[in-house]
Amino acid sequence: MSDSDSSELRPVIGMTTYLQQAQTGVWDVRASFLPQIYFAGVNLAGGIAVLLPPQPVDGDVADRVLDRLDGLVITGGPDVDPARYGQKPHPKTNEPALERDEWEFALLSGALARGIPVLGVCRGAQVLNTALGGTLHQHLPDVIGHTHHQKGDAVFGTSDVRTVSGTRLASLIGESSDAQCYHHQAIDRLGEGLVVSARDTDGVIEAVEVPGEAFVLGVQWHPEERLDDLRLFRAVVEAARTYATERVS
Repeated sequence: MSDSDSSELRPVIGMTTYLQQAQTGVWDVRASFLPQIYFAGVNLAGGIAVLLPPQPVDGDVADRVLDRLDGLVITGGPDVDPARYGQKPHPKTNEPALERDEWEFALLSGALARGIPVLGVCRGAQVLNTALGGTLHQHLPDVIGHTHHQKGDAVFGTSDVRTVSGTRLASLIGESSDAQCYHHQAIDRLGEGLVVSARDTDGVIEAVEVPGEAFVLGVQWHPEERLDDLRLFRAVVEAARTYATERVS
């Protein structure tokens, strides 16, 4: 592949989806879906988005999917099953989305083993932390005393997040950013190999990453809600482009 060809390569970014009851027109069915703004972010950043609906992970299913991906985005959604990190459910914790948990944990495990770039968004950051042995605060208001991070009724809160100097995230977005948040859970004990790359003014962990060359980043906020700022989408797409180019070469 020539340099000119590789610079035009559009990497394929897999994006995990919801699996729950949904209504459209006269239909009220169990469905896989993802809000359009997620894959708009990938498209605008120069990537090709493919949706990855939860499905059985018997055998090599996840590996065969990953064979065809250059990057992985684990998207927002319901709470991770607390059994994953050795806790009983809090009264405010969602009913477990077991099919989605199994699927995303399998995809993430394979992606980390291969060095596929990973971006976790909200729930995705919590999946990343839990998969690496960390734990979660199941109901953040119990810890910080307010509901600013999840106001309810689909109203996002704006948090002032401060990055940690020297992290990948700091190199991407600078010292601080206004983040669109909608989460009632948060990272508690860090997973193995992760470092904190941002906190908000309450001290809540708002981003984690794996140090080093591999692109593995989880943000507790929703970058897809601000498509006028594509820095995180561009970062994962560019990392995926490098992965794809090296794989072809």
